Amino acid sequence: MTDYSPRPGAAPVGRMLLAQTAFETRMLLRNGEQLLLTVVIPTVLLVLFSAVDIVAVEGPGKRVDFLAPGLLALAVMSTAFTGQAIATGFERRYGVLKRLGASPLPRWALLTAKTGCVLVTEALQVALLSVIALALGWSPQGNPLTVTALLVLGTAAFSGLGLLMAGTLKAEATLAAANLVFVLLLLAGGVVVPLSKFPAAAQSVLELLPIAALSDGLRSVLQDGAGVPWADLGLLGGWAVLGLAAAARFFRWE
Repeated sequence: MTDYSPRPGAAPVGRMLLAQTAFETRMLLRNGEQLLLTVVIPTVLLVLFSAVDIVAVEGPGKRVDFLAPGLLALAVMSTAFTGQAIATGFERRYGVLKRLGASPLPRWALLTAKTGCVLVTEALQVALLSVIALALGWSPQGNPLTVTALLVLGTAAFSGLGLLMAGTLKAEATLAAANLVFVLLLLAGGVVVPLSKFPAAAQSVLELLPIAALSDGLRSVLQDGAGVPWADLGLLGGWAVLGLAAAARFFRWE
C-alpha cells in the first residue's frame, strides 16, 4: 500500500495566520512608497521641526517633547489607515482578496494577519522614532502602559476606518482619498500644529477626530506626565467600535 504521508491538506489556522502575517509584513517593508509614508515622512518631520522653529509649540520642555508624541500618532495613522487602505484597496481591485478568500485561510484570519502586519510595522516605527527623539533630547514622562493603550486603541480606530474605505471605494478613489486625509490630518489634527492655533469653532470639531485624540492623549502622558487620559481613550474607543463595525458590515471582497 502506497504511503502518501504527510497527508496533503490545509495547515492549522494558527500556522497559516503566522505565515500570512509574515508575508504581509515583508511585502509592506519591500514597498518603497509604503516605507516613504510610514517611516521616512514621520522621521523627517521629527528632525526638521525639532531643529527649525517653523511652527510654535506648547507646553514645557524642548520642541521635541511636544513633537514626538504627535509624530508617534502620525506614524500610527500612516500605517493603520493610509498605508493599509491603499494596499487593501488595490489588492481588492486586482482580485487578490477574492483569491485569498477562496483559499483555506479564513477571511477573518486574513484580516487578522493584516492587523498583525500593522502592529509589527508600528512597533518598528515607534522604536525608530523614539530612538531619534531621544537623540534629539526628548524626555518622555508618564506610564508606558497608558501609552500602549492609546497606541492600541488608535490602531484599532484607524484600521477600521482604513478597511472601511478600502472595502467600499474603488482603488483609485481610495488612493486619492487616503493621501488627502493624511495631509489634512497632518496639518489640522494636532500633530505638529497645536489645535489652539485654530479658531474656537474649528477646535470643537477637530478635537473629535481620532488623530487629535491620539495626539492629545500621547502628549498629555509623555510631555506632561499626566495620568490616564480617559476622555481621549473613550473617544478612540468609540471610533474603533464604529470603524470596525462599519468595515465588517460594508466591506466588499470583490
